[in-house]
Amino acid sequence: MILYFDIILPSVLFLLTSSSIFIHDKLESRFPSLFEEAKFSTKETVLTASWIGVAVAIMALVPREAIRIFFLAAYSYILFSFIYVLLKKWYIAIFPPLLFICSYFFFWNLATFNIFVAIFLIMIVLYTSGLFSWRTVWIFAVLLTIMDIIQVFFTGFMVQSAMKMIELRLPVLLILPMYPCTSVINLGLGDIYLASLISIQASAKYRIKVGVLIAITNSIAMFIFEVIMLNIKLFKFFPATLVVMTGSAMGLGIAHIMKMIKKHK
Repeated sequence: MILYFDIILPSVLFLLTSSSIFIHDKLESRFPSLFEEAKFSTKETVLTASWIGVAVAIMALVPREAIRIFFLAAYSYILFSFIYVLLKKWYIAIFPPLLFICSYFFFWNLATFNIFVAIFLIMIVLYTSGLFSWRTVWIFAVLLTIMDIIQVFFTGFMVQSAMKMIELRLPVLLILPMYPCTSVINLGLGDIYLASLISIQASAKYRIKVGVLIAITNSIAMFIFEVIMLNIKLFKFFPATLVVMTGSAMGLGIAHIMKMIKKHK
């Protein structure tokens, strides 16, 4: 019996999640002014998760070209504002959006696609991580997971939206080759964002080592999940937020056990 598995996606997930932790640690002082150090309340967290659910449904129903125009404009603006906040020079900040648009229309391939997915992940994490507290990040994670389950298994809007994004070649999910299994797998930007957000909040509440531990356990959970998916093939599409929640819980559990062992030595 052949056991199929993949090491590329778990490795990339760990690389992106751990990178977001260290980049956030180095650059967070540049970004609090954007939100005046405000934190989401429970109500605002619920509304944000609900808005994301509605947005997924809208993307599944809106015409393709309208989505393309909206995303290219939104990404270009985010890229410009990010570089401007970082460097305070508008004449430098205009070049990354131009590079993105030119790449999309003239030099778009799997490598540039995934590079911009990683860039947008880091930008969104830096922009929004300061809005959450340890409490509200878990409220957000639970609500996002519930929404993901509903949108994948019941309404199908998540699947429709993902397929539409792939057809439009918009960088909202990773598309990676597997190894040693010879196939291709996708992982949504939202799933990586949630893993990064929880890891960053864990780093802030405890220490960076705990955040990195959660990044490791998320990668392990993703590896196990892929092994199950590739060999049992129960589902063609699966809400990966469940994998992220499982991996994050594993990391926190291990961190608490290690703390208790250290305390009793």
